[in-house]
Amino acid sequence: MERLNRDAIVAVVLLLVCGIFFWASFDIRQPDYGTLMPSTWPRLIIALLAILSLIYLVQSLRRGAATDEKRVVRAPGLRGWYAYWRNPIWCFVLFFAYLATMPVLGMLIGGIAFVFVLLGVLGGWNGSKPLLHACIALVTVGGMWSLFTFGLDVFLPRGMIFNPF
Repeated sequence: MERLNRDAIVAVVLLLVCGIFFWASFDIRQPDYGTLMPSTWPRLIIALLAILSLIYLVQSLRRGAATDEKRVVRAPGLRGWYAYWRNPIWCFVLFFAYLATMPVLGMLIGGIAFVFVLLGVLGGWNGSKPLLHACIALVTVGGMWSLFTFGLDVFLPRGMIFNPF
């Protein structure tokens, strides 16, 4: 019997979690008013996550168990530790900076800056990458902000610099 790789195990766990969440969504109280049930959006998101987890499982099963043997070995010492964990450390540091500056910058400007800087740190700053990072940050964060602000009437943190209303 062939040994499962870690990706397959993670995909199975994600599918189980999606199933538990979907089952728990039936406990959401259904009011007798309105046309859209409160459980609709959570179930839609859970179904999307389950589809993505299923794709992840299929891809990991196709690769087989040989991928675990190609793990990166980290160098000894503090430098080796930092080189191995550099990307997650930068993600957390930049996210906490985003949260700390949200009262001043707000969700829109702070989110665009966070995505732009994070893409630059992880993907590099050479060539036309900054322009691509700026476009991605504007479209994704601006689109999400517009959807929540105008489509769903959710009040997002405005900040002191930009107050559109």
